[in-house]
Amino acid sequence: MKAEVGLIIHQEQEAYLEGLLPKRDLLLQEMEHFADEHGIPIADPEVATFLEITVRAIRAERVLEVGTAIGYADIFMARAMSPGGMVVTIDISDEMIGKAKAYVKCAGLQDRVEFHKGPALAVIPTLDGPFDLVYLDAVKEEYRDYLDLALPLTRTGGVIVCDNVLWRGQVAGGRLLGEQYRSSTKALQAFNEHLTHHPQLVAQILAVGDGLAYGVKVK
Repeated sequence: MKAEVGLIIHQEQEAYLEGLLPKRDLLLQEMEHFADEHGIPIADPEVATFLEITVRAIRAERVLEVGTAIGYADIFMARAMSPGGMVVTIDISDEMIGKAKAYVKCAGLQDRVEFHKGPALAVIPTLDGPFDLVYLDAVKEEYRDYLDLALPLTRTGGVIVCDNVLWRGQVAGGRLLGEQYRSSTKALQAFNEHLTHHPQLVAQILAVGDGLAYGVKVK
């Protein structure tokens, strides 16, 4: 769940939209509680639901995720796939991958999620495409590099989704919540400009969750 509310849209609107979300099952609720209790950033439920909708809409069979955390978004996406589908996910933390594997196994989806451990910038070049969907949710300063590496592996008509691109309102608001956010905020501002004007993409920034970039590869 969100650490803070009302930073992207008005608080009453956010509460209303959150109230419309389908209730998550017990496993997902447990994951949300665990993430909240241990300060682990996972996708907001509306973002995870948006990913599920996208997987279903484009009938994605192969998904690349950068930033596994505890596997919350993986379960939404893997559940939306046919039995032959695969989420290929990357994380640098043994602890997070171990926890994610346990949750994915509890969901009965271990045959639809493939885990890779290491820095994403080193792992992505070792992967084979094509991917139908790429989901970025890791180091904000590296988003442009992730995109540059992943886009050649994405099929024409494939979708790019990037989380936290409004970064608690800092990217558009001209204010910082702390000096520790300066580098990531500047990087996201540059990334959003790069993404929305990329010659191979039609892309837009959506006020979903903490800001969601959505693009379709057109050439």
